[in-house]
Amino acid sequence: MGSGYLILAGLIMLFSWLVSSRLKSKFEHYSKLHLQNNMSGAEIAQKMLADNGIYDVKVISTPGQLTDHYNPVDKTVNLSESVYNQRNAAAAAVAAHECGHAVQHAVGYQWLTMRSKLVPFVNVASTYMQWVLLGGILLLNTFPQLLLIGIVLFSVTTIFSVVTLPVEYDASNRALAWLKNKNMLNQAEYAGAEDSLKWAARTYVVAALGSIGTLLYYLSIYMGGSRRN
Repeated sequence: MGSGYLILAGLIMLFSWLVSSRLKSKFEHYSKLHLQNNMSGAEIAQKMLADNGIYDVKVISTPGQLTDHYNPVDKTVNLSESVYNQRNAAAAAVAAHECGHAVQHAVGYQWLTMRSKLVPFVNVASTYMQWVLLGGILLLNTFPQLLLIGIVLFSVTTIFSVVTLPVEYDASNRALAWLKNKNMLNQAEYAGAEDSLKWAARTYVVAALGSIGTLLYYLSIYMGGSRRN
């Protein structure tokens, strides 16, 4: 693959680890900040949905950690067991954020709609792109078109990563605005929720930058092979 790719991959992994570690420590810290209103993550989610006039979305508990997500297909806000049951600033932040996606869905937020339409293409691209890229690099001198196909497949996942950024930031902004306007949290709790969501969003930024950098690397290989041919 070359030293250039190894350096790039190493930097991406380093930044990803740093952000993920910081995010984990933030959530651990704010998980100890108990809410004065004594509301669980599930109760926070149900109230945010109701306050936004959304009554056809269910809030359910899902196994595991960091498994929180909104499913637009069956209209469910899925909260990990700890977020669903706990009554702290971190749980409130995550629950409200996932409901932010439900609000996006209800109002037809264009970036969420675009991301949803990309999902089937991303599923196909993710299945084949690594093998196509590997084969394209091995056969670069005899069949460079294969690498180009791999680049096209990889670009689909890159576009998805980029489109995810406004979706995630907007969901956090909606969550924080609701938490503040409805006086759901006191000043310290709100600051904790805001800080938690800020670091969560940065994981998506790192993922998008890493995907863009990797795409540019594959493009450089293809362009170099084309010039030689």
